[in-house]
Amino acid sequence: MKRIIAVAAGLTLAAGLVFAGGAQDSKQKMIGLAMPETHVERWQKDGAALKADAEAKGYIAEVTYGDADQAKQNQQIQDMLTKGAKLLVIGSVNEGVISAVADAARDKVLVIAYDRLITNSADYDYYITFDNYKVGQFQGKALETALNLAAATKDKPKYITLFAGAPTDNNAKVFFDGAIDVLRPYVEKGALVLVGPAPLKSGDADFTKITTENWRADIAKARMENLLNNDAKNYVLDGVLAPNDTLARAIIEACSTDAKYAGGKLPVVTGQDGEAASIAAIRDGKQYMTVFKDTRKLAAATIDLADALLNAKTPSIAGARLDTASYNTGKKVVKAYLLEPVIVTKENYKAVMIDSGYYKESDIK
Repeated sequence: MKRIIAVAAGLTLAAGLVFAGGAQDSKQKMIGLAMPETHVERWQKDGAALKADAEAKGYIAEVTYGDADQAKQNQQIQDMLTKGAKLLVIGSVNEGVISAVADAARDKVLVIAYDRLITNSADYDYYITFDNYKVGQFQGKALETALNLAAATKDKPKYITLFAGAPTDNNAKVFFDGAIDVLRPYVEKGALVLVGPAPLKSGDADFTKITTENWRADIAKARMENLLNNDAKNYVLDGVLAPNDTLARAIIEACSTDAKYAGGKLPVVTGQDGEAASIAAIRDGKQYMTVFKDTRKLAAATIDLADALLNAKTPSIAGARLDTASYNTGKKVVKAYLLEPVIVTKENYKAVMIDSGYYKESDIK
């Protein structure tokens, strides 16, 4: 009898170990989250949201920030591989990440390119982001509306200058192309004059002249000051195409010290990311608009995608559109999941940014 009880107990223990092992196989896997930097506010929110969502599904999650240094980010990715990560979510600094992605592929570790397409790599299959062409369209349409370009003429044109993001970030090209596709018809008929470098697509040689290394505010401010003292010296700018909120505020700061824009007569300045300081600037009439990309939704969708891939299931991502044709890394076409951005102005910032719970009223200072 004792022998029967002992055997039964042993079988029960073994079954428990098998069950625990199965649970560990399906959940206690490590997901590495490599974000590019922290000086743009949204990346801090992305990293925190991704980590929380991964852990909520039972995964071990580690988040790192590359300080806009690709060599540093590559080392962080190598460390994650050493620790046994089974999947990497990478918001890359620049194209130099491809060596780390190749190492992941060698180790049969899945990679999801997060918000930034990793170009010149054939070593991953999935990309998740917002519809960034639409982000640019929103910026272009904001200038079109605010400046009433439909009523502008060659004899009475509007004047704007152009800024773009980091030359190493493929999204900077997509944002710009979305915006300039809205504005180009007005430029071609003379109703809109581009002051300073005037590329009409991201492939133009002049595009590099409007880019902003590492999305740095100090570089944008210095370039705007130079424009005001040179190319734009004899113009009153009606608008500035600014690709994100960090750069928008730097541009506004530069304009605020110029006598032509004193007394609140600032140009119409666009933005993106819905940063708290820019929401305050929109509320106060200094920045015209931003484009909100809810990182909570992007993080949740990314971890849903990761969970499906790690469990060999077909992904079904709520709120995302699957595009299997448009995103070519230069080496292959990857599957892209695209979420919808939202335009934010003085009229709707409370509903979009505060009532949604993304910010508290006290955050908008």
